[in-house]
Amino acid sequence: MVQSLQAAPRRGRSRAILWAATWTTLLVPATALPAPAGEIPAVVARQRMEKKSFTDAEITDGFFKTAFGAEYHLAGRVDRIRKYDMPVRVFADGHRADRKAQLAKVVTDIGARIQHLDIAMTESDEDASVHVKLVRDRDLYRTISQAYGNERAREIKHSLDPQCLSGFRKNDAYEIEHSDVILTVDNGDFVFLDCAYEELLQSLGPINDTSSVPWTMFNDNVSMGFFDVYDQYILNLLYDPRIKAGMTFAEVKAVLPEVLPDVRAFVKNTNNLPD
Repeated sequence: MVQSLQAAPRRGRSRAILWAATWTTLLVPATALPAPAGEIPAVVARQRMEKKSFTDAEITDGFFKTAFGAEYHLAGRVDRIRKYDMPVRVFADGHRADRKAQLAKVVTDIGARIQHLDIAMTESDEDASVHVKLVRDRDLYRTISQAYGNERAREIKHSLDPQCLSGFRKNDAYEIEHSDVILTVDNGDFVFLDCAYEELLQSLGPINDTSSVPWTMFNDNVSMGFFDVYDQYILNLLYDPRIKAGMTFAEVKAVLPEVLPDVRAFVKNTNNLPD
């Protein structure tokens, strides 16, 4: 099995390594109730300013830059499409009921906005294809060390200095078989949602961060806190049945013209976008 990671840098958002991670200094009491995403000022402000109209070239450019490659990978080739080819079940491992509730809403939102992806929460770790570990910020490095070993944890800390982290394991056919996500719970509602969306989405396949696309959350300079329209295009392209795990850049490029109109129609209807 081949594993890859992505992580977000320590500045209040998240990233991934065929794994992902992030950090901020904002803290809230463990007993504080989380605000709904629609009531978090940082999320509301970004939704109001969100760009929602994109050319075909802008969409495909971001897709190719995030679906191929990997910011940090442990082994294996990264020049093929990687995705789940089975239902995805998410298990939340932690003691914060409020964060588990937020995570469940994130998963539901993702499922509603990706047409051909079957994703839902599960109460059983044994049934999970995505394991989400909810930890305190002070326990993040220790959790990474337990998962990847001390030497690799030092490499991750030096290269990414993450605040949240995600990664996946794929088989020889480039089908993702299992993903692991680590989220910090005590850095505020916005950081939690920003990390949760990015790490969960990247654990589904688009693991490569890019600084050249300004509209995607898979850019270390962009923090969203919600599932934006541009990234809905990327994930719906990836999970269209005509784009298969193991496809090369050339193979995807050949089929994309027939896939993109259907993806556009779905994202338009889901988000009530104008013609």
